[in-house]
Amino acid sequence: MRAAALLLAAGRGERLGATGSKGFLELAGRPLLAYSVETVEACDAVEAFVVATPSGWEDDAKAEASSSRKLHAVVAGGETRQGSVRRALEAVPEGFDAVVCHDVARPFAPAALFERSLAALGSADGAVPAVPLEDTLKRVAGDGVLETLPRDDLVAVQTPQAFRRRPLEEAHAAADREGFVATDDAGLLERAGFRVVTVPGDAENRKITVTEDLRWAEALVRARRG
Repeated sequence: MRAAALLLAAGRGERLGATGSKGFLELAGRPLLAYSVETVEACDAVEAFVVATPSGWEDDAKAEASSSRKLHAVVAGGETRQGSVRRALEAVPEGFDAVVCHDVARPFAPAALFERSLAALGSADGAVPAVPLEDTLKRVAGDGVLETLPRDDLVAVQTPQAFRRRPLEEAHAAADREGFVATDDAGLLERAGFRVVTVPGDAENRKITVTEDLRWAEALVRARRG
Protein backbone atom coordinates (compact mmCIF):
# COMPACT_ATOMS: atom_id res chain seq x y z
CA MET A 1 0.00 0.00 0.00
CA ARG A 2 1.48 3.35 -1.09
CA ALA A 3 0.63 6.27 1.18
CA ALA A 4 0.65 10.04 0.72
CA ALA A 5 0.14 12.58 3.50
CA LEU A 6 -2.04 15.67 3.32
CA LEU A 7 -0.59 18.38 5.58
CA LEU A 8 -3.41 20.78 6.37
CA ALA A 9 -2.07 24.27 7.01
CA ALA A 10 -4.87 26.39 5.59
CA GLY A 11 -6.30 27.54 8.93
CA ARG A 12 -6.07 31.22 9.80
CA GLY A 13 -5.40 30.81 13.52
CA GLU A 14 -7.25 33.92 14.69
CA ARG A 15 -7.47 32.61 18.25
CA LEU A 16 -3.67 32.49 18.33
CA GLY A 17 -3.23 35.97 16.89
CA ALA A 18 -1.95 34.66 13.57
CA THR A 19 -2.16 37.12 10.68
CA GLY A 20 -2.68 34.98 7.61
CA SER A 21 -1.64 31.36 8.08
CA LYS A 22 -1.69 29.28 11.23
CA GLY A 23 0.82 26.93 9.64
CA PHE A 24 3.42 29.70 9.72
CA LEU A 25 2.88 30.63 13.33
CA GLU A 26 6.24 30.20 15.03
CA LEU A 27 6.88 27.61 17.70
CA ALA A 28 10.35 27.83 19.23
CA GLY A 29 11.61 29.77 16.21
CA ARG A 30 10.15 27.44 13.56
CA PRO A 31 6.79 27.54 11.76
CA LEU A 32 4.29 24.88 12.77
CA LEU A 33 4.40 23.49 9.24
CA ALA A 34 8.11 22.66 9.62
CA TYR A 35 7.42 20.14 12.39
CA SER A 36 4.99 18.10 10.29
CA VAL A 37 7.23 18.24 7.23
CA GLU A 38 10.08 16.89 9.33
CA THR A 39 7.88 14.08 10.63
CA VAL A 40 6.61 12.85 7.26
CA GLU A 41 10.13 13.08 5.86
CA ALA A 42 11.23 10.67 8.60
CA CYS A 43 8.23 8.36 8.17
CA ASP A 44 9.07 5.35 6.00
CA ALA A 45 5.38 4.55 5.45
CA VAL A 46 4.72 7.90 3.69
CA GLU A 47 6.18 8.31 0.21
CA ALA A 48 4.90 11.79 -0.68
CA PHE A 49 2.96 14.70 0.77
CA VAL A 50 0.78 17.59 -0.32
CA VAL A 51 0.46 20.83 1.67
CA ALA A 52 -2.76 22.88 1.76
CA THR A 53 -2.24 26.55 2.70
CA PRO A 54 -4.34 29.71 2.59
CA SER A 55 -4.45 31.26 -0.87
CA GLY A 56 -1.39 33.45 -1.34
CA TRP A 57 0.85 31.37 0.93
CA GLU A 58 1.73 28.69 -1.59
CA ASP A 59 5.25 29.99 -2.31
CA ASP A 60 6.00 30.25 1.42
CA ALA A 61 4.96 26.65 1.92
CA LYS A 62 7.05 25.47 -1.04
CA ALA A 63 10.07 27.28 0.36
CA GLU A 64 9.55 25.77 3.82
CA ALA A 65 9.22 22.24 2.47
CA SER A 66 11.66 22.53 -0.42
CA SER A 67 14.37 20.52 1.32
CA SER A 68 12.09 17.48 1.58
CA ARG A 69 12.44 14.90 -1.16
CA LYS A 70 8.81 13.85 -0.55
CA LEU A 71 7.07 17.15 -1.36
CA HIS A 72 4.70 16.60 -4.29
CA ALA A 73 2.53 19.72 -4.39
CA VAL A 74 1.26 22.77 -2.53
CA VAL A 75 -2.36 23.78 -3.06
CA ALA A 76 -4.58 26.64 -1.92
CA GLY A 77 -6.99 25.37 0.70
CA GLY A 78 -10.74 25.75 0.65
CA GLU A 79 -13.09 27.81 2.78
CA THR A 80 -13.38 24.93 5.24
CA ARG A 81 -11.05 22.21 6.47
CA GLN A 82 -13.13 19.74 4.49
CA GLY A 83 -12.63 21.80 1.35
CA SER A 84 -8.88 21.92 1.97
CA VAL A 85 -8.71 18.14 2.28
CA ARG A 86 -10.64 17.73 -0.95
CA ARG A 87 -8.28 20.03 -2.87
CA ALA A 88 -5.19 18.36 -1.44
CA LEU A 89 -6.62 14.93 -2.19
CA GLU A 90 -7.13 15.90 -5.83
CA ALA A 91 -3.41 16.70 -6.05
CA VAL A 92 -2.28 13.25 -4.89
CA PRO A 93 -0.80 11.41 -7.90
CA GLU A 94 -2.20 8.19 -9.26
CA GLY A 95 -0.78 5.02 -7.79
CA PHE A 96 -1.27 6.02 -4.16
CA ASP A 97 -4.00 3.97 -2.53
CA ALA A 98 -3.76 5.34 1.03
CA VAL A 99 -3.92 8.88 2.38
CA VAL A 100 -3.04 10.30 5.78
CA CYS A 101 -4.74 13.58 6.76
CA HIS A 102 -2.85 15.60 9.36
CA ASP A 103 -3.40 19.02 10.91
CA VAL A 104 -0.08 20.87 11.20
CA ALA A 105 -1.50 22.44 14.36
CA ARG A 106 -0.48 19.13 15.97
CA PRO A 107 3.31 19.55 15.68
CA PHE A 108 4.27 16.69 18.01
CA ALA A 109 2.61 13.79 16.19
CA PRO A 110 5.42 11.21 15.89
CA ALA A 111 6.22 9.25 12.75
CA ALA A 112 5.22 6.10 14.63
CA LEU A 113 1.66 7.41 14.88
CA PHE A 114 1.46 7.84 11.10
CA GLU A 115 2.73 4.30 10.69
CA ARG A 116 0.33 2.89 13.30
CA SER A 117 -2.67 4.53 11.61
CA LEU A 118 -1.66 3.26 8.18
CA ALA A 119 -1.04 -0.27 9.45
CA ALA A 120 -4.63 -0.45 10.72
CA LEU A 121 -5.93 -0.11 7.16
CA GLY A 122 -5.27 -3.81 6.72
CA SER A 123 -8.67 -4.43 8.29
CA ALA A 124 -10.50 -1.10 7.85
CA ASP A 125 -11.24 1.77 5.49
CA GLY A 126 -10.05 4.38 7.98
CA ALA A 127 -8.09 4.60 11.22
CA VAL A 128 -7.95 7.40 13.78
CA PRO A 129 -5.68 7.88 16.81
CA ALA A 130 -7.70 8.00 20.02
CA VAL A 131 -6.96 8.79 23.66
CA PRO A 132 -9.17 8.13 26.70
CA LEU A 133 -11.22 10.98 28.13
CA GLU A 134 -10.19 12.18 31.56
CA ASP A 135 -12.94 14.70 32.27
CA THR A 136 -16.54 13.95 33.12
CA LEU A 137 -18.83 14.91 30.24
CA LYS A 138 -22.26 16.50 30.65
CA ARG A 139 -24.90 17.40 28.11
CA VAL A 140 -26.23 20.92 28.75
CA ALA A 141 -28.83 23.40 27.51
CA GLY A 142 -27.63 26.91 28.25
CA ASP A 143 -26.32 26.69 31.80
CA GLY A 144 -28.56 23.78 32.76
CA VAL A 145 -27.23 20.22 32.97
CA LEU A 146 -29.41 17.68 31.15
CA GLU A 147 -27.41 14.53 31.79
CA THR A 148 -24.01 13.07 32.57
CA LEU A 149 -22.61 10.97 29.74
CA PRO A 150 -20.88 7.67 30.49
CA ARG A 151 -17.34 7.96 29.20
CA ASP A 152 -16.39 4.29 29.11
CA ASP A 153 -17.06 4.10 25.37
CA LEU A 154 -16.04 7.68 24.48
CA VAL A 155 -12.61 8.79 23.26
CA ALA A 156 -10.99 11.97 21.97
CA VAL A 157 -9.55 11.57 18.48
CA GLN A 158 -6.50 13.14 16.89
CA THR A 159 -4.72 13.34 13.56
CA PRO A 160 -3.00 11.84 11.60
CA GLN A 161 -6.03 9.96 10.34
CA ALA A 162 -5.36 7.30 7.69
CA PHE A 163 -7.74 6.20 4.96
CA ARG A 164 -7.94 4.01 1.93
CA ARG A 165 -8.02 6.49 -0.92
CA ARG A 166 -11.16 5.36 -2.72
CA PRO A 167 -13.43 5.37 0.38
CA LEU A 168 -12.11 8.82 1.30
CA GLU A 169 -12.85 10.14 -2.18
CA GLU A 170 -16.31 8.58 -2.19
CA ALA A 171 -17.13 9.94 1.27
CA HIS A 172 -16.08 13.46 0.28
CA ALA A 173 -18.08 13.27 -2.94
CA ALA A 174 -21.20 12.17 -1.04
CA ALA A 175 -20.78 14.97 1.51
CA ASP A 176 -20.41 17.54 -1.27
CA ARG A 177 -23.57 16.35 -2.99
CA GLU A 178 -25.56 16.49 0.23
CA GLY A 179 -24.04 19.66 1.67
CA PHE A 180 -22.81 17.84 4.75
CA VAL A 181 -19.84 19.15 6.76
CA ALA A 182 -17.99 17.07 9.35
CA THR A 183 -15.35 18.11 11.86
CA ASP A 184 -12.97 15.40 10.66
CA ASP A 185 -12.62 13.08 7.69
CA ALA A 186 -13.44 10.00 9.72
CA GLY A 187 -16.90 11.47 10.27
CA LEU A 188 -17.45 11.49 6.52
CA LEU A 189 -16.49 7.84 6.17
CA GLU A 190 -18.63 6.83 9.16
CA ARG A 191 -21.62 8.58 7.62
CA ALA A 192 -21.03 6.85 4.28
CA GLY A 193 -21.00 3.43 5.94
CA PHE A 194 -17.29 2.66 5.75
CA ARG A 195 -15.43 0.91 8.56
CA VAL A 196 -13.32 3.19 10.77
CA VAL A 197 -11.23 1.89 13.66
CA THR A 198 -9.14 3.51 16.37
CA VAL A 199 -5.46 3.12 17.19
CA PRO A 200 -3.72 4.33 20.36
CA GLY A 201 -3.08 8.06 20.21
CA ASP A 202 -0.30 10.07 21.82
CA ALA A 203 -0.73 12.26 24.90
CA GLU A 204 1.71 14.86 23.53
CA ASN A 205 -0.09 15.06 20.19
CA ARG A 206 -2.02 18.09 21.34
CA LYS A 207 -3.63 20.57 18.96
CA ILE A 208 -2.38 24.16 19.15
CA THR A 209 -5.59 26.17 19.19
CA VAL A 210 -5.29 28.96 21.78
CA THR A 211 -2.44 30.88 23.37
CA GLU A 212 -2.28 28.54 26.36
CA ASP A 213 -1.62 25.62 23.98
CA LEU A 214 1.23 27.52 22.38
CA ARG A 215 2.82 28.20 25.76
CA TRP A 216 2.53 24.50 26.60
CA ALA A 217 4.16 23.60 23.28
CA GLU A 218 7.02 26.03 23.83
CA ALA A 219 7.67 24.45 27.22
CA LEU A 220 7.66 20.96 25.70
CA VAL A 221 10.18 21.97 23.05
CA ARG A 222 12.47 23.41 25.71
CA ALA A 223 12.16 20.24 27.78
CA ARG A 224 12.98 18.04 24.78
CA ARG A 225 16.05 20.11 23.99
CA GLY A 226 17.18 19.80 27.59
